Amino acid sequence: MTTPFLLHLPTIQAIPIIANLPHSGLFVPQAIATQLNLSHLPNQDWHLDKLYDFLPGLGITVLQATHSRYVVDLNRSPEAPLFGNFWRSIVAENTAFNVSLYQSPPSHSEIQQRVEQYYHPYHHQLQCLLNQSIDQFGKVYLLDLHSFFGLIEDEICLGNGNGKTCGDRFITIIEDAFCSNGYQVVRNKVFSGGYITQHYGDLPQVEALQVEVRYPVYLNTKQLDNAFVPDWNVPEFDRAKHQFEAVFRLIVDALLQE
Repeated sequence: MTTPFLLHLPTIQAIPIIANLPHSGLFVPQAIATQLNLSHLPNQDWHLDKLYDFLPGLGITVLQATHSRYVVDLNRSPEAPLFGNFWRSIVAENTAFNVSLYQSPPSHSEIQQRVEQYYHPYHHQLQCLLNQSIDQFGKVYLLDLHSFFGLIEDEICLGNGNGKTCGDRFITIIEDAFCSNGYQVVRNKVFSGGYITQHYGDLPQVEALQVEVRYPVYLNTKQLDNAFVPDWNVPEFDRAKHQFEAVFRLIVDALLQE
């Protein structure tokens, strides 16, 4: 697999909402995999591409990463150091649990190659999609979709940089839609919005919001401590997907009532 992203265009009339899945890719090229200490890479946004595959049917454009966040982390700033802390660098040196990832660290040229091959094309595509939506509609809503396990125990966390990346109306619509379907929601609690939300949410005519979903909302809890990718073919996933589709129908209806 060489392409750094998949683009899922709306299957009905497009609306000014773009959904971004920067951490749902799991592919690791063999040349990189042989450098790693670990066969199981934790803290990835397991199966969000499948959970949200109904979005194009609502008119939403979806940009999905194909490669693992351990190849490059698309939700990190391109500023130095490019290799280092899991929470800050494009190429992580350790996992979120501070476990070393590499038998020997990648060279400077290898890191630069990853940035050029995977990071820049993805962000170029995302910027193009935002520009196209602004040209067509005058504005665009960007939903940066993630999942997590740990740090907090809330089901859904919405992050807008404490009010800096989107207006109160947008975040309230998202919050109300999840709450009306029985989910417990918090705002800017630990997850206040990463690089993508903050960078693009600072642009004119763009409102950006990070949506974090806790793993047990859609995955089998018993599988989460095992050293393998949790299964998406479980009742928890089917139930969550059905509810999420109802959530996003409410979101679309509310946002378009302007």
